Amino acid sequence: MDISELDYELPPELIAQHPCERRDESRLLIVDRASGTLKQDVYRNVGDYLHPGDCLVLNMTKVIRARLRATKPSGGHVEVFLLHDRGAGVWDALVRPSAKVPPGTRVCLRSGIEVSIGEKLPEGRRCVRFDQPEVLRLLEEAGEVPLPPYIHRHREETADAIRYQTIYAASPGAVAAPTAGLHFTDEVFADLDRRGVARASLTLHVGYGTFSPVRTDRVEAHVLEAEEFVLPEVTAARLNETRAHGGRVIAVGTTSTRVLEFQFRNGAYQSGRGLTGIYIYPPYTFRAVDALQTNFHLPRSSLLALVYAFGGADLIREAYRYAIREEFRFYSYGDVMLIL
Repeated sequence: MDISELDYELPPELIAQHPCERRDESRLLIVDRASGTLKQDVYRNVGDYLHPGDCLVLNMTKVIRARLRATKPSGGHVEVFLLHDRGAGVWDALVRPSAKVPPGTRVCLRSGIEVSIGEKLPEGRRCVRFDQPEVLRLLEEAGEVPLPPYIHRHREETADAIRYQTIYAASPGAVAAPTAGLHFTDEVFADLDRRGVARASLTLHVGYGTFSPVRTDRVEAHVLEAEEFVLPEVTAARLNETRAHGGRVIAVGTTSTRVLEFQFRNGAYQSGRGLTGIYIYPPYTFRAVDALQTNFHLPRSSLLALVYAFGGADLIREAYRYAIREEFRFYSYGDVMLIL
């Protein structure tokens, strides 16, 4: 697939800058692969399209406050964006402006904590060291919500700490939200419970690389950075039971999809933990996922390539044209589609 096939034109005003007032008031686009049809609804009615015995798979990762603003001894401002925890207070990070921060520079966070900016790493990254190992607790005091760059704000807003997080987030480690899950509310879950729709959980800590654009001419030449995942035994058992009884496994988000496909072997879901860099693009035969809930993704992204593979490139292109024509809201704080 040529990278140009992942292009589309989006009016800038359709990029959601804020979440809608209620999570479950997002618009829902139903994409029916069997009939090739599209239908609009509101997310609170998602249960109308699910069946008793189906099982939703949720990514329980929690977004950390990964963006840090600091000051150099000279008084210059520095941004440190944490990416990966190496342990013992050492992280891989993006530092801006990196060229003006030589290795060994100690910068001061607004909380008064100092951070040492270390050696340069591949892909423009830096090694940074904190004086204390309990960095996640420090981030709650000194960090900011790592909103994506297409949300044009100089600072986070109070609501972002809650709304750029799923209501079930439990395991800290992501630097971006698994946005397909942002639409759930307790009321939606209660409705699904009444309908006999089950839920299961896994964790994939969403990394910066997931959202990196595909820069190769051929889609298949792109390489995804590996991310940490956990698929618990109880989840594997529930999903195997779901399939055995004729239910559908519905992945909430491309992150859940990737873990499920990675951990499906010999006709069954396998529990496990580790790293996965699985990259899904057309043509791909899905074995573990029967339906997919996902937000609208950026052009030339690995996420869009996965959605093309699942829904079929022609139908997904038509769905995106339809969403643009009907003025759906796009990207992280935007609306959602359910591909059946």
